[in-house]
Amino acid sequence: MTGNRSFLDLADAGGNALAAMIHDAIDRKAARRALPKGQADYDAPLAGHVLAMIFEKNSTRTRVSFDIAVRQLGGTALILDSGTSQLGRGETIADTARVLGRMVDAIMVRTDDHSKVEEMARHAGVPVINGLTDQSHPCQIVADLLTIVEHGKPLPGLQLAWLGDCNNVMNSLVEAAGLMKFDMRIGTPAGYVPDAQYVDEARRAGSTITVTQDALEAARGADVVVTDTWVSMGQEHAAAKIAELTPYQVNADLMSAASRDAVFLHCLPAHVGEEVSEDVFEGPQSVVFDEAENRIHAQKSILLWSLGKLGTESG
Repeated sequence: MTGNRSFLDLADAGGNALAAMIHDAIDRKAARRALPKGQADYDAPLAGHVLAMIFEKNSTRTRVSFDIAVRQLGGTALILDSGTSQLGRGETIADTARVLGRMVDAIMVRTDDHSKVEEMARHAGVPVINGLTDQSHPCQIVADLLTIVEHGKPLPGLQLAWLGDCNNVMNSLVEAAGLMKFDMRIGTPAGYVPDAQYVDEARRAGSTITVTQDALEAARGADVVVTDTWVSMGQEHAAAKIAELTPYQVNADLMSAASRDAVFLHCLPAHVGEEVSEDVFEGPQSVVFDEAENRIHAQKSILLWSLGKLGTESG
């Protein structure tokens, strides 16, 4: 298989390729259980490849998981940020992309404006991967889907509940619902509106996307309950926002409305006591640290797909 493919949103891959990523991640994770975390997989499919990682936003899981992922695939990574590269001194994204595209095999970007990753992809000539933008977070969702499947829940027909703010992670989950044929109920206050672009596309694909102001109704019968922090880096008016969202906290009462074997996901970092209670976060239904570890295994499959070494064509 040949060809380079950027991964800016889940739809860039499509449902068939996402399924291939999940299966590959499960297989690779199992095959290397006895290996030290820094040792390459037995086949080292990215030996000789270099990934450039550009960070304009702080990161723990994205930074570490991509670094370890490319090492385990046999390649190497280098890190750039705006404070130590010419991006911080006004070099255009297009020029940066054209330079990096001649020096590395793929580029991961974690930034604010989604148009930045789109411009990088237009000019780089190598795959560009969205490590997070204000619009979407597709890499996180591949890890989430992997975690859901690992915990015995098939994706087609799944009932997923989202509680709280409408943000980039939720946008990508809605997109995943349409691609992987599951339904989603969003519990959020009046005035908090999901991105219509993602909702409309998921509905056209046959998924039921329900938006409700009733938190218990959103959670009722759900197989998976998901939330995220309410106040992101740099956001203002935190106190007012937290007050509006407090009725949507994932706590024991809310989890009791979900299916008995429901699992709880959170992309981290968590503000325990705000969007999730401590008894849920630390409780038996919480799989948040499986989810965090799975960022490594998900990134590996995303890298392989982007570099034309995995999976099917989009669809």
